[in-house]
Amino acid sequence: MNITKKHDWERIIRRMELLMRLKSFPVGFKMLKKKEEIDDIPFMRRAANKMTLCQMITLARNFDWTVGAELSDFMSPMCPSILGLTDTPELYKDGTFRSIVWVKTKADGRKFEESVPRMPMGKYEAVVMAPLVYNPFEPDIVLIYANPAQMMLLINSLQFEKYEVMQFFCVGESSCSDAIARCYLTGKPSLTIPCYGERRYGHAQDEDLVMAVPAGMMEKALNGMETLYRRGIRYPISYAGAEQDLASAFPMSYGGMDELAKLRGKDNRLLLGVTGGIASGKTAVSDMLKELGAPVIDFDILARQVVEPDKLAWKEIVAYFGEQILMEDRTLDRKKLSDIVFRDLEKRKKLESFTHPRIHEEFVKQVNEITRETPDAIIQVIIPLLIEINLQYVFHKLLLVYIPKELQIKRLADRDGITREEAVNILNAQLPIDEKVEYADFVINNDKSIDETKKQAEELWKKLKQIQKDRIKDKA
Repeated sequence: MNITKKHDWERIIRRMELLMRLKSFPVGFKMLKKKEEIDDIPFMRRAANKMTLCQMITLARNFDWTVGAELSDFMSPMCPSILGLTDTPELYKDGTFRSIVWVKTKADGRKFEESVPRMPMGKYEAVVMAPLVYNPFEPDIVLIYANPAQMMLLINSLQFEKYEVMQFFCVGESSCSDAIARCYLTGKPSLTIPCYGERRYGHAQDEDLVMAVPAGMMEKALNGMETLYRRGIRYPISYAGAEQDLASAFPMSYGGMDELAKLRGKDNRLLLGVTGGIASGKTAVSDMLKELGAPVIDFDILARQVVEPDKLAWKEIVAYFGEQILMEDRTLDRKKLSDIVFRDLEKRKKLESFTHPRIHEEFVKQVNEITRETPDAIIQVIIPLLIEINLQYVFHKLLLVYIPKELQIKRLADRDGITREEAVNILNAQLPIDEKVEYADFVINNDKSIDETKKQAEELWKKLKQIQKDRIKDKA
């Protein structure tokens, strides 16, 4: 059996466990074409007695075992028939089995049995599962047990990119068919309610739900979850209060549309968000656009202005972090403050709560000053972490200044006089530049000559002016 690892499962699972606060291990689940391949799995345990699929899952997710089984290891045809290891007996097919307990008549039992999704017969001879965090093998699917609030977060994470409505199914008894078999058959995440058997024999708790996720979608789920975390969507979900005024608790997309409309204005202004990775050349490109007529608002400059001594943000920062973060001239020691928040996510969020509102106020003020003088201005707003802090919705269009990662590492190391390893660590704290491309309306590749970059800037300028002309036509 080929057990080559395609993913760093320890990294993915540990991060997901932290963000979801899971109580049990996500389970790597794999079907084997030959039963002899079970012996190729490290730390494999084979049960001494006949088992159910529910028990095996529990041994992996709660007891930290790596387990496997072939047809002869199961106590009844129920579990292996769902996995395609054997055919369904005639007493199941004619409805007798289900009518003994679960439904009124044999006719209902037949309907029940026919509704149960099953994997194709003869394709596999065995099944293995293990806590995926240990990188035991490359799984086909991943089983995650969690409460409804955690599952909602996982659903939102999977829907974040390439949105798709998720459908949930419940045949009743035999939830493994709804999670495992349905995921195999459709290639999509499958969420269901653990059945009676899972709770009696598999220790699923009252609040548990189960989702089977195709292994290839786990990175997508984690990326979505990381982004939602940065946007304030986290587990546990904090309560805003049923009897409280919710105005301050609602996100911008619900309660701030009037403010956004004012910022975008009713004139023909165009707000262009400019971003990119560190050392990608945002300032150089911005200077080119400025020469063509686009005024600049630079969030790095705003960030320095709002924390000047005795300004409100400065007072809040000093009150929280202490005077240890001040230089002799009472300005902030940016290096010391950066070292503190780089290691502590909560302190970083606290710092942002002091600075971001003041930066936004100054940003709005400068936009209004520019548009009072030039109502049809194309205003470029440089924000290095625009996507990371979820400000893309503010702008009419988004420009990404792009260079390949390896060149980015080299330029950063050369510019700041640091080692390659130090440059890589700095870049790892940002969203990878290749992922940022998907957010951008326009991309300028800044990995060649200055003349080539300037040519791209001039072409972009023409496109932006055309966008403004088209908007005027649409309003006419």
